[in-house]
Amino acid sequence: MEIQTMNKLEEEALKKSGTDFARLGFALFFMISVLTFSFLSNGGISNNMFLAVAALIGAYMAMNIGANDVANNVGPAVGSKAMTMTTAIVIAAVFEAAGAIIAGGEVVKTIKKGIIDISAFGGNADPFIWAMMAALLAAALWLNFATMMKAPVSTTHSIVGGVMGAGIAAAGFSIVNWATMGKIAASWIISPVLGGIIAAGFLFAIKKSILFKEDKVKAAKIYVPIFVAIMSMAFVTYLTLKGLKKIWPQIVDMLNMIPLVSIEMAKKPTLGIALMLGLIVAIIVYNIVKAKINSNITTLENSKASVNTMFTIPLIFAAALLSFAHGANDVANAIGPLAAINDAVVNGGISSKATIPLWIMGVGALGIALGLALYGPKLIKTVGSEITELDQIRAFSIAMAASITVIIASQLGLPVSSTHIAIGGVFGVGFLREWLHIQDDKNTIEEDRLIIKDERENKSAYNAELKSLEAKDEKSQNDYSRIVELYKLIANEKKIIKSTKKDIKRAKKVQYVKRDAIKKIVTAWVITVPAAATIAGLLFFMIKGIMI
Repeated sequence: MEIQTMNKLEEEALKKSGTDFARLGFALFFMISVLTFSFLSNGGISNNMFLAVAALIGAYMAMNIGANDVANNVGPAVGSKAMTMTTAIVIAAVFEAAGAIIAGGEVVKTIKKGIIDISAFGGNADPFIWAMMAALLAAALWLNFATMMKAPVSTTHSIVGGVMGAGIAAAGFSIVNWATMGKIAASWIISPVLGGIIAAGFLFAIKKSILFKEDKVKAAKIYVPIFVAIMSMAFVTYLTLKGLKKIWPQIVDMLNMIPLVSIEMAKKPTLGIALMLGLIVAIIVYNIVKAKINSNITTLENSKASVNTMFTIPLIFAAALLSFAHGANDVANAIGPLAAINDAVVNGGISSKATIPLWIMGVGALGIALGLALYGPKLIKTVGSEITELDQIRAFSIAMAASITVIIASQLGLPVSSTHIAIGGVFGVGFLREWLHIQDDKNTIEEDRLIIKDERENKSAYNAELKSLEAKDEKSQNDYSRIVELYKLIANEKKIIKSTKKDIKRAKKVQYVKRDAIKKIVTAWVITVPAAATIAGLLFFMIKGIMI
């Protein structure tokens, strides 16, 4: 029996090592292909080998973004069983790549969020190129480590930390815009708190309006179309504001809306236009969902599980739209510094903005998709099932938080991280479940406390009687019998009190959110910027030492 067990373990180990080797092979093939393409296509440029190495690092960074960051978009849907891991990876990979290529932006700020002042380089392209390469590699290495530790972290914060650390190494602390860094530090609190509150709010609203009702099907018939319509409006607004900047003029032309808006509005989407588009889509979605539920109303059971199934399709759409918007926005984290290096090598100067060639955009898009497919499942499992248990309704609430929080924060000028928002949403629904559980158990806890009070009074009375009997100089046979009986009664009272106290502690200690996961993730968030900055600084000095 032991030999068979050992053989099975050996087979599993060989299978796992073979799979890991295959993943590594695909990743290396992609990076080497990017290196070769960059070198051959830029053969007439001086320092083309340096650009080729930078492209390889950019490919590595893109794969790490796919492995770590994309999990936040599809993790809740997978954890809730709304879609399988394979389906999630395919949907996310396609829409991430589409978002990056279609709406990734023709021009990207190469120095993310104005972290450093590029004038400090004095127009000298070499240290600038070394700094951008160090920043890109440092962010990629940190993301790789975080993925190995199953900690979802912000890719934006990773690259910001890398740029800051490399900038400090190149030109000193004065190069850093510390006010901007303060805003980024504030986002560590703002993002998860906002995401958690909004996700918990939607979950409570769904529970109150549907799940707590006696006739759940009747309530779902009224409220599910409303919630799905709200989701549609939020996502269209979010996608319009955050994911369609590049192609917005073409969309305006296509919808023939130019006569209705000013030239300024036509250049990029405003909140008003985004909300109007969202409202139009919401009305259409409301009527479609309502008709669908009415046609299936006789097949629905009066249960929570039945209500959950109504949110499956909206969750799939949410995962796809989140992935598209993420690809459009966060592809810059992989290719922004690469675009800066390309611009500096090709033009021999430094620019705070750089036009991104199509091949660099392709590196970002394909890298994100490939990284997700090869290494994404680990983080998808963490987000979807290893923080708190999710079902479709809870995952729906998290998706809502992801879109609405970004809209609110962007309009208020608050710095937020999509990663922190999504994880904050997961925490929010978990803590709401704990709070509701405590509320349900409050009556039981109060009853237990009354029992403890009564038993303590009985115990005190027995102790007083026992003390009185034991103080007698002469005791009768009945006294001795009563003393023995009192000891038994007191022991029984102690037992009842101890057991009831345990019941109260058990009711209070119910945890729907794993505390170890919280500690690990929050720690990773806090150290992301300084860790990436430290790695970048060391890498800059290493690159500088090699080049000089």
